[in-house]
Amino acid sequence: MSPVSPPAAGHVPGAHPGGAVPRHHIVTAMVENKAGVLARVASLFSRRGFNIFSLAVAPTDDERFSRITIVVDVESAPLEQIMKQLDKLVNVVRITELAPEEAVERELLLVTLEAGPGAARHGEVTALVESSGATIVDDGTDHMTVMLAGTPTSIDEFENLVRPFGITELQRTGLVALPKLSAGAAPPHTADPSHTAAPLPSVTGALQGEAG
Repeated sequence: MSPVSPPAAGHVPGAHPGGAVPRHHIVTAMVENKAGVLARVASLFSRRGFNIFSLAVAPTDDERFSRITIVVDVESAPLEQIMKQLDKLVNVVRITELAPEEAVERELLLVTLEAGPGAARHGEVTALVESSGATIVDDGTDHMTVMLAGTPTSIDEFENLVRPFGITELQRTGLVALPKLSAGAAPPHTADPSHTAAPLPSVTGALQGEAG
């Protein structure tokens, strides 16, 4: 799949607290691993004015396919409309919507922090990072790069916690999610229920264009 710059991964609202209406949809699409497919999906959302909080894409265990996870603002994009529009793309094999409370959500943060000058300052930053469950992946004289994987809410909290030390660079991957395995969890909603039981098709021939 050709590289396409996805929307910046900013704050993603968490699961709705206190029974409030959730502010985002989590939509995953299994797509053919071909050049131009990600661009088609991203442009579909852009053309229709759907507000994307984050977009993450990577190959699956089957090299023929990639999985795209899209977090979309509820107010800008009714779920039924999203599912119908994605289903029109001929390279989309399967579409699934996950309610936030029924999904295991994770995001990865890499951040370079100012950690100097001086050993005392460096030690203070190190202690804060380690107490937060983050990992130092690169350590220089006056800076360190830190990694943290967690829920979007925990990533937000960590970012706010280390900001007073000084952030040189920051990168967030955007949300990825899978259905919870807890007993009694509702099955994820798909655009076509038959897709969940059917084997994934073989992928042959030239790249097809967008339908509709």
